[in-house]
Amino acid sequence: MLPGGLRVLTETMPGVLSATLGIWVGVGSRDESDRVAGASHFLEHLLFKGTRSRSALEIATAMDAVGGEMNAFTAKEHTCYYANVLASDLPLAVTLLGDLVTEALNTAEDLESERTVVLEEIAMRDDEPSDLVHDLFAETLFGDTALGRSVLGTVESIEGLTRDDVDGWYRSRYALPSMVVTAAGRVDHQQVVDLVTAVFGDRLSGSVPPAPLRRGDELVLGRPARPAGLVSRKTEQTHLLLGSVGLSRFDERRYAAAVLETAVGGGMSSRLFQEIREKRGLVYSVGSALTSYAGTGSFSVYAGCAKKRVPEVLRLVREELARVAAEGITAEEVARGRGQLRGGTVLGLEDTGSRMSRLGKSELSHGEYVPVREVLERIAAVDEEQVRAAAADLFGRDTCLAVVGPYRESDLDRL
Repeated sequence: MLPGGLRVLTETMPGVLSATLGIWVGVGSRDESDRVAGASHFLEHLLFKGTRSRSALEIATAMDAVGGEMNAFTAKEHTCYYANVLASDLPLAVTLLGDLVTEALNTAEDLESERTVVLEEIAMRDDEPSDLVHDLFAETLFGDTALGRSVLGTVESIEGLTRDDVDGWYRSRYALPSMVVTAAGRVDHQQVVDLVTAVFGDRLSGSVPPAPLRRGDELVLGRPARPAGLVSRKTEQTHLLLGSVGLSRFDERRYAAAVLETAVGGGMSSRLFQEIREKRGLVYSVGSALTSYAGTGSFSVYAGCAKKRVPEVLRLVREELARVAAEGITAEEVARGRGQLRGGTVLGLEDTGSRMSRLGKSELSHGEYVPVREVLERIAAVDEEQVRAAAADLFGRDTCLAVVGPYRESDLDRL
């Protein structure tokens, strides 16, 4: 940890010639009020528009000149600015990203031009039913809370944001104790520390501790906020998400739940895929997902199908979840789920970007770095009884349904 509370984590990958750098800020849409909903994501766009020493064109030109990639993303609980470059160009990446997060101008003129871009992004989301249904599910599950709102905000909130709102969010939230710098690839830890120290300069002062770990104690949900949510659209397919409140990322049962989710809907051999697509051909896509936040989470099943098939698809999903809740899954399914998770974990960490992301999420979300070997050991230790207990709890909870398609509100009672 550097003075001022800034944390730096690196992972060396000797077999590559590149490096990925990320600057993480522990702020996301979960931290916003209704009035400034979408401010974190808006700011992610705005920071690329120029700093005290570089214009937007100069930033883009510098990265393009070395064949690198620079981008950012905003999530519910954090924001990340990252660059992927040749290892020899790491100093440039640190300089550019450091400049963005510390010296952004956030001018009123740039805010107005980027406001249109963000509104177009919301419109693009609205035009894609398979994306829209996920935001609708969060709203239906978590209700009128920050986790229930889209990271993008709403048309109304984005149109209402002022320069003072967005720049004030930047000045108050982009503080060193809430930041983490991560790098992975052909990197040397001391070199990265030296580069970061040079870029952040005088800001690195004082023995300030890092921001406390987010625990999510303010949000206690035992059941979905609403039984169903609908966006009525004249679509060829009806898009469905059926699910429940899930597990916090601090829950010790999360590895058993991950094995369970994998066996139930996590791949082509899963129960839902085999039962609904392979045996009956009712859908093209069906699968499940676990999402974890501080203090809560969600479990969901997604399917897209013709309107006439919706009742049967939902019946099959509900019956399968009820069966697993009552009986658990077989020893063979547990073993296959463990293997699929272990393989996916390792294969998902083959590139520098995924390694960089794992470092950042580990520090911001858990306050510790768990080695991959230990994660694999924890997955391998999951047994049939643990999965059965997780299934009885998770699949025994009240569910909610999100629907995007050619339906009316009165139709939902029959689904």
